[in-house]
Amino acid sequence: MKHIRITVRPDLDRAPGFLQYLLEADAVEEARAMDWNRGESARSTHLYAIDGDGATFVELARETDGIEAVEGAATDTGVTYALVTLRDAAVPIFGGSATAIDRAGLVVRRPLVYREGRIHGHIVGDPDTLQSTIDGLPAAVSVQIDAIQEFPSAAVDPSTTLSDRQHEALQVAVELGYYDTPRGATHADVAAELGCAPNTASEHLQKGEAKLVRAGLTAFTPS
Repeated sequence: MKHIRITVRPDLDRAPGFLQYLLEADAVEEARAMDWNRGESARSTHLYAIDGDGATFVELARETDGIEAVEGAATDTGVTYALVTLRDAAVPIFGGSATAIDRAGLVVRRPLVYREGRIHGHIVGDPDTLQSTIDGLPAAVSVQIDAIQEFPSAAVDPSTTLSDRQHEALQVAVELGYYDTPRGATHADVAAELGCAPNTASEHLQKGEAKLVRAGLTAFTPS
């Protein structure tokens, strides 16, 4: 079983305005396709998380032919969630891509990341099946295979490299708000919850963070 890292370059001249906005607008730092559902062969629903001006994305989507419904919900963290339902045939860059990848032997891992004119994704399956899938994509979409790795592996799933104590420390830190802005907890707070010294808690967090950061940089660095 293989894990395949890909970069997708849509032809923005043939893409709907809301997709161009996600990929090119300075007001969007990054966007993620969190999930999608092809409940019917003619329609699909897509959930986006947008870091930046999500209101403009919602407006552009509502103005696009083939979009049947758009719901937007802003958060106080600067992320806007948008739920978009569209007719696949009316927005072929979506419908054609969905038809191509909707086949046995491949699983697209969520999320897809939209950044600087490109879409970054991860697929688990057979490379030959992926290649035939790429060959069936619409002309408005170009796909590059960046890396092929064994699955599962530490490079693909960095959580497998964490010790139990590191995993526990990171989980406690998240629950206490240690990674919130502004920070909602200290090393001492994490240590008290873990029942250890602050220096020990700090060491667990630093080692766990280092593993996750290195794996994350590797995942999105072109080969």
